Amino acid sequence: TVPGAGGAAPNREAAGGPTPGRQTPGPAYGDTCHVDVVDRHGNMVAATPSGGWLQSSPVVPGLGFGLTTRGQMFWLTEGLLNSLAGGKRPRTTLTPSLALRDGEPSLAFGTPGGDTQDQWSLVFFLRHVHAGMDLQAAIDSPMFHTTHFPSSFYPRESHPGQIMVEGRLGEGTIAELRRRGHEVIVADDWSLGRLCAVGRDPQRGLLKAAANPRGMQGYAVGR
Repeated sequence: TVPGAGGAAPNREAAGGPTPGRQTPGPAYGDTCHVDVVDRHGNMVAATPSGGWLQSSPVVPGLGFGLTTRGQMFWLTEGLLNSLAGGKRPRTTLTPSLALRDGEPSLAFGTPGGDTQDQWSLVFFLRHVHAGMDLQAAIDSPMFHTTHFPSSFYPRESHPGQIMVEGRLGEGTIAELRRRGHEVIVADDWSLGRLCAVGRDPQRGLLKAAANPRGMQGYAVGR
């Protein structure tokens, strides 16, 4: 039985909550991916298919099946916004994004990355729209994210005050972050972010695309 449905799980900790923990390293099978497509007619799509990982999804006691890709993101503690209940959907990490200009689709973008998807996507969007970087420069620039917020994935690992940055962010910036109280984890120079994007100028019909160079996992293709 599940909370709010006539009973309580006999072993809630084993079922994925409420106690946060640390993820145990293990083999990974598959991963999330992201694809953006635009055509000359202005049709545009951003998609982030994600199969999830059985090894990170807790098995429901007595029932023998996991909580699936997004079902595992429910909390089995009652009274929370993300508590498991009939007719509810959990908070999700998937962030395929579409931006409009004067009501016309002009930019599709996204990334794999679990809880970092929202963060990486926002950084990219602000760099392109606010700072005026082109799509590729916005992707290539040094990336960062925080691990402060509890993970959406069991066992909901959290590192309060911690921020992870690529080393090429610069010694001065990293030192200033530490001075302000952040616990800074310096990653490899090209290790954070998996973004790709396509754009279209509604006035000129010009198509643009950019892909992440990190790990040679992304490609921009046009014809």
